[in-house]
Amino acid sequence: MDNQFYREIFDKHQQVDAVPSNKEITSWALQVIRLLFPEQSKQVYIDVQQLKSEFVRLENELTQILNSTKACQNCDNEQIANVFFEQAPALYELLNTDIQAIFTGDAAARSEFEVIRTYPGFFAISFYRLAHNLHKLDVPLLPRILTEYAHSKTGIDIHPAAEIDEYFYIDHGTGIVIGESCKIGKNVKLYQGVTLGALSVSKNLAFTKRHPTVEDNVVIYAGATILGGKTVIGHDSVIGGNVWLTKSVEPHSTVYHKPEITVFNKTKV
Repeated sequence: MDNQFYREIFDKHQQVDAVPSNKEITSWALQVIRLLFPEQSKQVYIDVQQLKSEFVRLENELTQILNSTKACQNCDNEQIANVFFEQAPALYELLNTDIQAIFTGDAAARSEFEVIRTYPGFFAISFYRLAHNLHKLDVPLLPRILTEYAHSKTGIDIHPAAEIDEYFYIDHGTGIVIGESCKIGKNVKLYQGVTLGALSVSKNLAFTKRHPTVEDNVVIYAGATILGGKTVIGHDSVIGGNVWLTKSVEPHSTVYHKPEITVFNKTKV
């Protein structure tokens, strides 16, 4: 390899924006989630003051992460961290609605402890909700790092900018994709392989609504694909497995894919 190649790579190393490692960022998020949900942690606190001190420590750690991120240099990082943790009670309550939705909706769930400790759907939702709160505070890069970490662990890809209301239930979850401008209402249930995506659009439409809206009390079964920013799934609808939709459906609709399947017994041919 010639020196020009080495010089090009060296120059990239000098120009890259500073940001803490993904491991440091995701470790902070895991600590926040485990603080809210001790079912995921072995940590024992002897009194409320010690617990409060842990919240303060994590707030300071967030400030340090933001201060170390070049894209955040002109932000009021102490204020951002303070607001984020002021919102912790609301985040906790919202995540509890998701736990309840999963527990009551899945006959296989034996306890809320099991949901919190083992369900990939809750893992992905908890990272999404934390990342979404950071996104709403205009924190760059970190929200995407967090949701992509959850994506790598669960196969569930939720963009941090998506808007998802309470009592959200992901069943199994592998292969789910929820796009950036997607809006999801209350009491929505998604099975594995569901895509809430965009139709092919040019880059200059990046800041338009490209992903569907799913209203309250909708169930979307495995493998369904729903595309387009103008596509609205009306409330109390059921979308069957393997359905492909690029247009809206009225409330209380049932949409299903009708395959042609032939079964025969070789011994009777």
